[in-house]
Amino acid sequence: MILNQAQAAEMTPTSSTTTATTTVPAAVPSDMQSDAMLLNVGMVIVMAVLFYLLLIRPQQNRFKEHKQMINKLGQGSKVVTQGGLVGVIEKSINDHEIVLDCGNGVKVNMLRSYIIGSYDDAVSTPANDDKKNKKDKSAK
Repeated sequence: MILNQAQAAEMTPTSSTTTATTTVPAAVPSDMQSDAMLLNVGMVIVMAVLFYLLLIRPQQNRFKEHKQMINKLGQGSKVVTQGGLVGVIEKSINDHEIVLDCGNGVKVNMLRSYIIGSYDDAVSTPANDDKKNKKDKSAK
């Protein structure tokens, strides 16, 4: 048995006749071990449920809404892409590809999934309100 220095100092005989006693910790009862195991398993389950509710499920809902929005877009819809291009859908090649007319005769074949939304939804109205307020202030 390996003892640390403090325990060794307690057990070495000194000039006095006192004896050092060491107590050995009793084994942990099995019912406490099973309670600790159930608590650990319960915490893992709670963490998994929270992970699903806070991360996975909202992301699935966003994907579903995006897919529905893309399916509603048709020929003549003005859209914004992930790269920032603004254009009008000229035609649909298949379920996954479209031809986007960017203006001045520039036409781009692209995937539908790269459309982030319609142009009207992407341009926010509060920005327009801010411009009106600035003009009113400068007129004073």
